Amino acid sequence: MCKLKQNICKMGNLKTFQKILIAVDDSKYSYHAASYGFDLAIRLGAKVGLVHINEMPVALNITGEPLMGDSGMVLPELIAIQNQKAHELFEKLKNDFDREMVSQEFIVDGNISHEIVKVAQDFNASLIVMGTHGRTGFDHFISGSVAESVTRHAFCPVLIVPNKD
Repeated sequence: MCKLKQNICKMGNLKTFQKILIAVDDSKYSYHAASYGFDLAIRLGAKVGLVHINEMPVALNITGEPLMGDSGMVLPELIAIQNQKAHELFEKLKNDFDREMVSQEFIVDGNISHEIVKVAQDFNASLIVMGTHGRTGFDHFISGSVAESVTRHAFCPVLIVPNKD
């Protein structure tokens, strides 16, 4: 039996993909991946979970002008803004694709790749779908690859929708 057929047999029937977790941010790459994820969910009759991770900045460099009565932006305000933007992103995706398919939404603060894997376990996802920014060279060395890290640590298959700019 060819290797491909062996892998398909290990995965079982594609109907086992009943819960698809789609990791999103506010990029065009993420939107493209979400399109694939929703299309796949429609074809398989699967439920969709949406996850957005707010990564906390290492240093918050948003200052105000105390002499003018502006204290600047503090971390709780930043978190609230990020959460609001994530809710708006989820609403856009549900309006553009299929609202009824989304069974759960997750907005989490923390390390992006670690939290995607954790949410996938909590959601009992049978597949994770995510895009990639396609960084290479020095950018990849400095920032790493979230998609690569999720793929390495996930307990279920990961579909990475490539950046085709």
